[in-house]
Amino acid sequence: MLKQFGIVVYLGKRLYDIEMMKIELEALYQNGLVDKDSYLTAEMILRREHRIEMEKENE
Repeated sequence: MLKQFGIVVYLGKRLYDIEMMKIELEALYQNGLVDKDSYLTAEMILRREHRIEMEKENE
């Protein structure tokens, strides 16, 4: 979804990438560029991916 707006996130660590994507997604939503359903779907995906990465780090 972020690519549609020309946003590419790569910080070198997947966990940081996910957190930055959440920030960018929220900014798009607050500025009215993303509808509520798309925002919530993307947010849930990012939350799931964040949880998976946290579990990997804790192993």
